[in-house]
Amino acid sequence: MELAYKPDFTGKTAVITGAGGVLCSAFSEALALCGAKVALLDINEAAAQKFADDITAKGGTAIAVGANCLSGNSLRAAHERVLTEFGPCDILINGAGGNNPRGTTDDEQFDKEKENIRTFFDLDPEGVRFVFDLNVTAALMTTQVFAKDMVERSSGTIMNISSMNAFRPLTKIPAYSAAKAGVSNFTQWLAVYLAKSGIRVNALAPGFFVTNQNRGLLFNADGTPTARTGKILGSTPMNRFGDADELLGPLMFLLDDKAAGFVTGVVLPVDGGFSAYSGV
Repeated sequence: MELAYKPDFTGKTAVITGAGGVLCSAFSEALALCGAKVALLDINEAAAQKFADDITAKGGTAIAVGANCLSGNSLRAAHERVLTEFGPCDILINGAGGNNPRGTTDDEQFDKEKENIRTFFDLDPEGVRFVFDLNVTAALMTTQVFAKDMVERSSGTIMNISSMNAFRPLTKIPAYSAAKAGVSNFTQWLAVYLAKSGIRVNALAPGFFVTNQNRGLLFNADGTPTARTGKILGSTPMNRFGDADELLGPLMFLLDDKAAGFVTGVVLPVDGGFSAYSGV
């Protein structure tokens, strides 16, 4: 990995949730390259451990910590381990999130003639609630635990991960779209709330990147693109998916107090022009 922008985070402790995934593991590696001590948190500790091992093999400092971001006890235990091994949290990236089939429809628009499909009227409220919790409540609970370190020292940076769905809801995924809009709103609220405490809060809103979660929606088993991929690329002026490395420059800029010290409450699209394109 080569960073186009490489701030100095030597001595800082960075905590990344969802670090067993494609994007947040890349964030973890980038922060380690900048000198940070990186704690990779994930409910799948084995996945996080793989990336932590990769970082340490390259000379970085990292640990994997199993953590359920919807469990206060689990988060507090993770916090204690990070404190013991690395010290107080300076940088928090709330990357844990995702969708669930119970909050997803089979149809893009309702047609009463269609049968045997999951429509809006068949959505499971518990499934929708789970998607909200996974994206919004998890960020809130994780911040409550780790940002106390920042408040005590009047410094720190928090990064949330929003989505293009927060700007323009995609068909079939009402729960995820609304939840990511909640993440963006929470980012702005928290930025105001913590501003006098010396803590900056921002968010990235990625466009379309191929991850473990969405690969099955974007590509058929034989590797050919799905119809949904055609729609996505047709609405992305740059006509391609993003590469995980293309999030790193914006991420490093927003995390760097020297470069972005007066930037807080921002939700930055990194989307190849998707949010700017009207379709005509």
